[in-house]
Amino acid sequence: MTLTIRQALVQSGLVPIDAQVLLAYVMANTRTWLAAHPERPLPSGEVARFFALARRRRDGEPIAYLTGTREFWGLSLLVTHNVLIPRPETETLVERALARIPADRESSVLDLGTGSGAVALALARERPQARLVATDVSEAALRVADANARRLGIFNIEFVQADWYSELPLSLTRPPFDVIVSNPPYIAASDPHLGQGDLRYEPMPALTPGGDGLAALVTIVSGAAPRLTDDGWLLVEHGYDQQDAVRALFESAGFADLESARDLAGIVRVCAGRKPAPIAPATPNVESS
Repeated sequence: MTLTIRQALVQSGLVPIDAQVLLAYVMANTRTWLAAHPERPLPSGEVARFFALARRRRDGEPIAYLTGTREFWGLSLLVTHNVLIPRPETETLVERALARIPADRESSVLDLGTGSGAVALALARERPQARLVATDVSEAALRVADANARRLGIFNIEFVQADWYSELPLSLTRPPFDVIVSNPPYIAASDPHLGQGDLRYEPMPALTPGGDGLAALVTIVSGAAPRLTDDGWLLVEHGYDQQDAVRALFESAGFADLESARDLAGIVRVCAGRKPAPIAPATPNVESS
């Protein structure tokens, strides 16, 4: 069966943007090119491949997993079913972290639960003088992150397999970090969204720690201060309804100058806090005799 580009898009049963993205992927071309050549006939092999992908998309499989890529912070990232799909709201975490990482001198940054490497790679690209350590408990996720770093030519990142702070190398157990960032699993186990949309296809341990969704955040916030330099910053992404709970965690851990940041949808998405430097004891005023 011979179809034109226009006919294939219409018959896919998808919303236009999804159909265009998938057909552009199959044809190794751009959506702009498709729009300029709507009457171009498609080879039968491309038609079959396109309709196979369209069927998977109609069943709910995310576009990012079908094409194997997702754009984040202007970077084209490889993604597999072993990592979360990077989302626009997480760019808020990058934006607020960049405000605390100097552009004109060396600094040290830890990214906990890096997944595809999206946050770490964005920070490393914007702050080439920074040294980043990016961790994940999943070896498969770290392979994806490392592949992204090599593909993008970003080499100021060290990838380490670790479960949050445990199993970090001895050299990283002291406070070498100026900034710690994390987009951890934070969805409550009872949240119905876990059974809907793209989330059905994403790795469950990267979405929810179980229970009320706060377990990973508790571990990250409570363990951050010993690994931060004085006046260093911790920044975490959290759920749409977790602002008060996460701020309470920061306060309990002794962080100061707390800031909550909203994503582009106006939802409070990021909490940041500074580790205060210790106050030096007052020097006694000894009068000379």
